[in-house]
Amino acid sequence: MSKVYTVAVLVGSLRKASNNRKLALALSDLAPESLKLDIVEIGDLPLYNEDIDGPSAPAPYVRFREQLNAADAVLFVSPEYNRSIPAPLKNAIDVGSRPYGQSAFSGKPGAVLTASPGAMGGFGANHHIRQCMVFLDVPLMQQPEAYLGGAASFFGEQGQLSDGIRPFLQKFIDAYAGWVERHAGGR
Repeated sequence: MSKVYTVAVLVGSLRKASNNRKLALALSDLAPESLKLDIVEIGDLPLYNEDIDGPSAPAPYVRFREQLNAADAVLFVSPEYNRSIPAPLKNAIDVGSRPYGQSAFSGKPGAVLTASPGAMGGFGANHHIRQCMVFLDVPLMQQPEAYLGGAASFFGEQGQLSDGIRPFLQKFIDAYAGWVERHAGGR
């Protein structure tokens, strides 16, 4: 049997019924057996503050970093707020990248999928996340790009994934599985 890679999934929206959380769960269902996707919750992280970090860091910081460190890869599924990264997700990136020199992101193969009700599909947030990850030494999958506009139409009344978006999500998660296998092999 081939290796199963654990993927830390960071969802940029805190709403329980967010389209992005639904997409993260759908990707988990569509993922090949080589990937185990685990949503790592970010809503309880205090705003990053170096004054409260260190040897006696808040328990949510410690939990979050442990979950990231245990993962082989990282996947971002996020909306866009004001053409950028939602504040809770940016905070999670800051917490996970600290203390300086001990980033829990470094070297983990990553991918970014952004979705919004608007036509641009979170283009700005997608690229801002990518900019952060380049600095944090995360090799990011380049293709297929995933800026999904019209996110409200992806799910039926009962929350089921629509057939219209399913083929793209399957293509995305299959490509990501290959990306993870190529880049996480030495982890």
